[in-house]
Amino acid sequence: MQTVKMYTTAVCPFCIRAKQILKSKGVESIDEVRIDTDPAARTHMMETTGKRTVPQIYIGNTYVGGCDELMALDKAGELVPLLNSK
Repeated sequence: MQTVKMYTTAVCPFCIRAKQILKSKGVESIDEVRIDTDPAARTHMMETTGKRTVPQIYIGNTYVGGCDELMALDKAGELVPLLNSK
């Protein structure tokens, strides 16, 4: 299974929902980067994604986007294949 990296904050309902979706698909571990406690991580996230909001999700080397994009991938049946790709 691909590694999952997610930029988050402590009190983000969209982050919580994204984690629930990923765990329901068998993801056991998420590399969670808390941008509310690490200003350098926030800057890096904004530079690499062009976004200011969380969550920002990477599956392997693929930038997925936020919670809405994750849900769209799941609805289209593309999330599990992405998670299981090598």
